[in-house]
Amino acid sequence: MSNENNKASASHNEEQKNDFIRHIIREDLAQDKYQQIVTRFPPEPNGYLHLGHVKSICLNFGISEEFDGICNLRFDDTNPTAEKQDYIDNIKNDVEWLGFKWANQPYYASGYFDQLYKWAIQLIEQGDAYVDLQTPEQIKENRGSFNEPGKPSPQRDASVEENLQRFDDMKNGKYEEGEAVLRAKIDMASPNMNMRDPVIYRVMKQSHHQTGDKWCIYPMYDYAHPLSDAIEGITHSLCTLEFEDHRPFYDWAVEKIGFDLPPHQYEFSRLNVDYTMTSKRKLKQLVDEGIVSGWDDPRMPTIAGMRRRGYTPEGLRDFCDRVGVTKADSVVDYRLLEFSIRQSLENTTARGMAVLKPLKVTITNFEEAVSEWESLKADSVNARWDEDNQTLWLNQPKHPNIDMGEREIPFTKTIYIDQADYELEPPKGYKRLSPEKTEIRLRNTYVLAVTEHVLDDAGNVVELKATIDKTTLGKNPEDRKVKGVIHWVSASQGVPTKVRLYEHLFNVENPGAAADIHDVLNPNSLTELDAVVEPSIANAEAGSRFQFEREGYFVADAKEHSSDKPVFNQIVSLRDNYKPE
Repeated sequence: MSNENNKASASHNEEQKNDFIRHIIREDLAQDKYQQIVTRFPPEPNGYLHLGHVKSICLNFGISEEFDGICNLRFDDTNPTAEKQDYIDNIKNDVEWLGFKWANQPYYASGYFDQLYKWAIQLIEQGDAYVDLQTPEQIKENRGSFNEPGKPSPQRDASVEENLQRFDDMKNGKYEEGEAVLRAKIDMASPNMNMRDPVIYRVMKQSHHQTGDKWCIYPMYDYAHPLSDAIEGITHSLCTLEFEDHRPFYDWAVEKIGFDLPPHQYEFSRLNVDYTMTSKRKLKQLVDEGIVSGWDDPRMPTIAGMRRRGYTPEGLRDFCDRVGVTKADSVVDYRLLEFSIRQSLENTTARGMAVLKPLKVTITNFEEAVSEWESLKADSVNARWDEDNQTLWLNQPKHPNIDMGEREIPFTKTIYIDQADYELEPPKGYKRLSPEKTEIRLRNTYVLAVTEHVLDDAGNVVELKATIDKTTLGKNPEDRKVKGVIHWVSASQGVPTKVRLYEHLFNVENPGAAADIHDVLNPNSLTELDAVVEPSIANAEAGSRFQFEREGYFVADAKEHSSDKPVFNQIVSLRDNYKPE
């Protein structure tokens, strides 16, 4: 990235940080409302984190860093039927990988279950909660609609003593699941459906990953969440807009329990990206049905998937900065994400050559040309001749502008170029090889001239015969101008490699709106190619990123790559016409 682009990006990111939430925090600090800003990132451990969570992570942790505060990581683990330790472990890894560190040890809503239970008893004693013995179907039916008020439960006006006994019976397992719930006593005629006596405890005879079999009743998320915030002294509880209608109950809960300095909830727009779906339920469906290889499939919008795809934490943070924080829902162009990732890779990835669709080229005058390599040394060409393997090893920088050291590239009599670099009937504007245009420069080496093409029975080009101009190693010919440069790989020294190319997992802009996700799956979301790469790439460690010259950015797969069996995933294309505003 140029200095001008760096300055423009920094200026843009700084401008984006003048959002309404930061404005509120600055005013609160100016008025000495809080001694310290405390935020939290509170995921439910019922799946892997996805792209939408990245925005929340960057906002909560970013604000705590910016205002010398702290940010807690808390697992709102109120539903043991959907939660796993695997999800918890991956959430921790994701937050750390993005470059953030939470204060103290991770917190758990389950760590507050004793206190939440005591507060539930307090609400009953205050006349603010009651045990409802209706069936789930009756509760749903009597809740009313946006046009009709709800109907009160037959148990709504039971005495405090009756409710305390029933709640104790719930706790002691005397009710089965669905036979009794504890509800907040608010207003069955409220225009806000969330205030029509919401359920705050239910019977659930399930073992919990943190508390074991201690409990057979569990608090509802909407009850546990605000009170957990209050326990931790959260000053600014930042949620996405779908929780805006839940805020009245959030405020009701902390007010009824009573806190000297209660937390306040602020809502911002969630991150919606076209061609992307972030419903954890539907993402789990993709995993469970084997549509993808797992939560970390590189096509998945999970942080684990994006990490395996080769996306960088710097690129994701830059993307979130560019998207900004507003109260207006919108859909972000996926190309902005790719732009940010590409920007982060430009000056951090070594270069290398890989031929994704190999076409054999035999250089008929190879021995004659390279026999003069000793004299070429005098012309500052850094090369060595390997007599045993008949290979000319060329030293080239790993990056044209950044000092990353050098790599050795083997040049041999037989090489591979990409099939697309030779066309029998080239389209208009084609600048590579064809029967009419026979000469081109091979990257980092000689000018090559095609003398013959070989066809198979179907009329496909399967091999080229060519010569190299022995005077052009490391310099241009003096008598003519050669247009065009193509990449190549040695046929004998190159390493066979599996390369995966990706398109969107879905072929519609809003896959979340589809009644059946199977109807919108992109059959071309994954293409696997048998490619050939230069040795310096194949020998890289898993997780190493490269720019395959003229092809794009790729990463050695974190799970399957080895020097014996290299596997590379496409990160992002080399360039795009998209320009962010």
